[in-house]
Amino acid sequence: MTRLSMAVRSLVTVLAALLAVTAASATARATTEPKAPADFVALRSVDPTIIQEIRYFTPHNFVGERIDGYQQPLCILTRPAAEALHQAQQRLLGQGYSLKVYDCYRPQRSVDHFVRWAKDLEDQAMKAEFYPNVDKTRLFEDGYVAEKSGHSRGSTMDLTIVKLPALPTRPYVPGEPLVPCFAPQGERFPDNSVDMGTGYDCFDTLSHTLDPRIQGQQRANRLLLKDTLEGLGFVNLAEEWWHFTYKPELYPDTYFDFPVSTKSLIQSQ
Repeated sequence: MTRLSMAVRSLVTVLAALLAVTAASATARATTEPKAPADFVALRSVDPTIIQEIRYFTPHNFVGERIDGYQQPLCILTRPAAEALHQAQQRLLGQGYSLKVYDCYRPQRSVDHFVRWAKDLEDQAMKAEFYPNVDKTRLFEDGYVAEKSGHSRGSTMDLTIVKLPALPTRPYVPGEPLVPCFAPQGERFPDNSVDMGTGYDCFDTLSHTLDPRIQGQQRANRLLLKDTLEGLGFVNLAEEWWHFTYKPELYPDTYFDFPVSTKSLIQSQ
């Protein structure tokens, strides 16, 4: 065997070994995704009537792309939070309304995605809709983005109210003209929910639940959501009319990172 052929053979052997290691690493990653504890459930298994529009599975959010960790458009919650949400839904159905969730459990990897985006000051593709009056350099200081989220503990959700019968919401088309999230309801991106004064995830003080500039039917709608949920053990985040946490939390100090997927849940559900 010539020196050249020996060198080629050695190179092929090295490349094969590297490919084997890479394949093994990929397989290991694929089979070692963290799982949810047994007391996490898919909301639809507790109440299939609650509408789900999981925004971070879509590009229609303040980042402008699907967020890491959202493998399915699925609401996952701790069982007590899901069961309390079911009770809220029963109360609202009797009044001709339904709950609609935008986000529920959120993996830590999703929060990390938000943080990376917030630090990239050049990426302002969705500013015109979600944060038209906020300088991106202030997102951390003003509390719009943080390195930890209560959503990752499993008992926090973002939601709204829809008047029944629910009308379909048209899909967002990436690149379409953007309208400020606090524009009049007829002008901002269409949502089949009642008018809350701003759209979901609107980075503006007008999103504060009890902002005095929000009056009339918009305020009544916010209070209907707030009063219904608070009467069942939920606590509202004052800066976001859509954000509620069920108390007491099962995991008040744990930030989970399993993907949003049915595969993350105990299959006996």
